[in-house]
Order: sequence, then structure tokens, then C-alpha cells
Amino acid sequence: MIIHLRQSWSRTRKALPGRLKRGALPTMEAVIAATAAWMVASWLVGHPDPVLAPATALIVLSESRGGRLRQCVEIVLGVAAGVLVAELMVQALHPGTGAIVVVLLLTVGPMVAFGASNTLITQAAVSAVYLVVSAEPPDHLIPYRFVDALIGGAVAVVASQIVAAHRQLAPLVTEARQSFADLADLLDDVDAAVAACDEDAAQRALDRARRMTSCVHRLDAAVLAATEAVQVSPRRQRRLAQLRAVAATTRQLDHAVGNIWVLCRSASTLTRLHSATPPALSRALQALSAAVRAAGDALIADLKEPDDAAAHAARADEFALTAVRIAAGLLAAEPDLPVTMIVGQIRATAIDLLRGTGQPDADALTRVDKALGLAPQH
Repeated sequence: MIIHLRQSWSRTRKALPGRLKRGALPTMEAVIAATAAWMVASWLVGHPDPVLAPATALIVLSESRGGRLRQCVEIVLGVAAGVLVAELMVQALHPGTGAIVVVLLLTVGPMVAFGASNTLITQAAVSAVYLVVSAEPPDHLIPYRFVDALIGGAVAVVASQIVAAHRQLAPLVTEARQSFADLADLLDDVDAAVAACDEDAAQRALDRARRMTSCVHRLDAAVLAATEAVQVSPRRQRRLAQLRAVAATTRQLDHAVGNIWVLCRSASTLTRLHSATPPALSRALQALSAAVRAAGDALIADLKEPDDAAAHAARADEFALTAVRIAAGLLAAEPDLPVTMIVGQIRATAIDLLRGTGQPDADALTRVDKALGLAPQH
């Protein structure tokens, strides 16, 4: 446990400067949008206490950052609808349990019936309940809070689209970098668990592997958002070609995540059996982790510096085949079944990485099987 905490702290300390740098722009975006929403609602509309305007702006930005325009508009409408229902109920009923029940039924019910997203339903319900609980019945019939919510949402949408126009691929680059880093870190954790025959560490890695599919979903969403953002770009055709390549890589990453999840299951079994771990297995896992990082570098370079992408792809190719060659030596020693299964997943992951860097399917399969020592049967 102490070793695990030290490793987590070490990773956190190394990642802190990068996180602060990545968070600077979103923080400034949120501050400016919230301030602008307050000023519009207060100075232009004349609401004396427009607290929901900046609050809605912050909610929309936090929920929709890096997302598509449709998602932003959905969240704005959801929050505004919840606020409108709550404001009408506050005028008709006194705040209390009855009002909360009625507001939730009138807010959530229609949205569920029309197939609204979970994010939209949640934001609308939270906004409505908050308003019912905290608001006093107004002495006027003007739905100021509903107007505030629309103002805050509109300001947030404009702010997010302005940033997206100037940073069309930046959210995608950030998401891709994080996804490949998380997957490589997972392989490093598996390597450490297997090398120490630590059953608890192997189980933690397996639990983490089960959650890795979310990174693929986030990357898919980032590709869609970037595709929408570049539609108005003068370099639209070039950008769209890049995004199509990224989408193809994401599909291969999805396969790799599934293979590494199975690898983690086999590693957990190996540590549970307390079998002697061959030293070569650690070298193979380290090479596979390096291949994942290089594949991520290739994808990011293709988005930022296309001239460097080929060099990173070559490194990914080299590390992936090295991992397979080391794994081939493990098979020659007639290993335990869990080790054999791990070797199979190293092979499958290497194929996915090579395909993800742009190699044709047949070529990737042939080269990996040759590295493993498998001869085609004619």
C-alpha cells in the first residue's frame, strides 16, 4: 500500500505542472463568461440579483467543454426549463416538500418522455430543486431567473464557440494525450504488480482497466467536437482528413483497451496463483507500454506537426514488435497458462497499435505473427 501511494504521489507531482498549464485557459474562460453573464443580466436586463446568470454560464461551460454545439444548446435549454418550472411553482406554491415533488415531476417527466440525455435531465432537475429550496416567492410576475438562465447559457455557448474556433484541435490533442498516457500507465502498473507478484496491485490494475473504455468514449466525443469546429475553417479539407485518421486510430484504441483488459485479468490470475514471473515478461510489458506512448505521440504529432508523425509511428512499430519478440521467447519456455494468455494479448495489442499508426491490416498481422515466430499455413 505504501509503495502504491508513493507511486501515485510521484505521478501526481510530475503531472501537476501540465495540469496547471492545461487548466489556465478553461479557468480564464469560465471567469470571463460568468462575469459577462452577470453584467448582461444586471446592466442590460436590470435584474437586481442575477445570480443564476453566472451560475448557468459556469454549469454550461463545465458540462459542455470540448463538446459539440448541440450538446451545449441542450444543456442550456435543460437548465432554463428547470428554472422556469421552478419559478412558476414558487409563485404558485410555497417552498417545501410538495413543491419539490411537483417541480421534479414537471421537469424530469417530460424530458424522459422526449428522450432527453441524462446530462440534460440532471442539470434541469438540480437547477429546479435548488431554486425551489432557496428562492423566496417573488412579488412580480416577470420570470427574471428564467431570463438569467438563458443569458448565462447563451454567454457560455458564445464563449465556448469562440474558444473552439481559435483552438479547433486543442481539446482533441489534450484528450488523446491523456488517453494514451492512461493506457501506458495502466501497463506500467500491471508490470509492477506482476513483477512483485502483488495480488492486490493486480486487482487494482484490473479495476482500472474496466474503466478505461471511458477514455475511448471521451476521445470519440472530442473527434466529433473537433469535426464540427473545423467546418468553418479555411483549411477544412486538410483538417477533416486529419480527423478521419484520428477516428480510425480511436477505433483501434478501443480494440487495444479490450485486449489490455483481458491482459489484466490474466495478470491478476498469475499473481493469485503466486507463480514465478519470468523476467522477460516484465521487459515485454515495458516495451508494450513504450509502444502505446509512441503511438499516442504519433497521433498528436499528426494533429500538430505532421512532419514528425512518421518518426513517432516508427518508434511505436519498433517497440510493439520488440514486445512481441520478447513474448515469443516466453512461449518457448512452456509457460503457465496465464503467461500464455498474456502473450496472446501482447500480440493482439501490438496488431492494434500498428493498425492505429496507419499500417494496412494484413501487413500489421503478418509482421506481428512473424515476430512471434508464427509461420503462415498454406
